[in-house]
Amino acid sequence: MSAASGGKIVVGVDGSEPSKAALRWALRQAGLTGGWVSAVISWDAPPIYGWEAAPSRDDLNTNAAHILGEVIAEVADDQGGITIGREVANGHPAKALLSSAEDAELLVLGNRGRGGFSKALLGSVTAYITHHAACPVVVVRTAV
Repeated sequence: MSAASGGKIVVGVDGSEPSKAALRWALRQAGLTGGWVSAVISWDAPPIYGWEAAPSRDDLNTNAAHILGEVIAEVADDQGGITIGREVANGHPAKALLSSAEDAELLVLGNRGRGGFSKALLGSVTAYITHHAACPVVVVRTAV
């Protein structure tokens, strides 16, 4: 099934402005093609040694789901009729997105996420995915 006939469009969401722009783009594309959007957020437990107050896996999962819900509510508020699936994955974002996109027609990402190098043209996750995805990738760039 092609994106022109209702295919799955995976979009990476992390709460950053570029990920919001990517979700907006993916929703417009789904509206044009009759596709549906799978919004994916990923979290990975930080390596914390000897810290008694480490967040639980449930807390990390709940927080990620909350961020995803907030972004969808903000961005997709006016996108009536487009199906938006939600996926909260545990693991490195690049691997989670590639896994989710195995059956996708298109993978949409912001040019960079929440990483520390704010002047980078591409974030590390986006750069990795553009080289390893099995489907076409759209990178939505926002002003730095």
